[in-house]
Amino acid sequence: MPNQTHDATSGRPEQVADLVAALTKCVPQWLARCVTSTASGQGIDLDGADRLVTDMVHAAAPVVLAELVDLLDTDVDAQSTNPLAILRSAVIWPTRVLDDLGARAVARDEFAIRHAPDDRYGLAPAGWDDVDTDLREPGLMWGAWKAAVVLHRRRADGQR
Repeated sequence: MPNQTHDATSGRPEQVADLVAALTKCVPQWLARCVTSTASGQGIDLDGADRLVTDMVHAAAPVVLAELVDLLDTDVDAQSTNPLAILRSAVIWPTRVLDDLGARAVARDEFAIRHAPDDRYGLAPAGWDDVDTDLREPGLMWGAWKAAVVLHRRRADGQR
């Protein structure tokens, strides 16, 4: 069986606990950065926009983090999505603020338009590093752990 060390405080497998802790730290910062970096890149004056960004982060972060925790606390065989998909859908929050600030949609390729039609500002992360480099290791460790759990279960059931 794959490493089943559990976090003493949460009872979660260590890899899940580490990813939850990293997401808790990184997601609020990433949501704010989506707005500030896009707006500043377009020359939008952010004076007075601090309140919009702060309010968005306070509203969005708990919702997004709750979705992430719910997913990560779900048995791996019952997970119907993945954390990056949740983060990709979370861009609706900073998108609303950018709309309010009068930001311009960015040029995106056909694939991006087809798979994320509402991501006008190209905010959806392709990987962990697009959210925060501090998510790289816990995200990869969680993914490897999840794959090992699934593989172990399949082999135990006589599957390849």
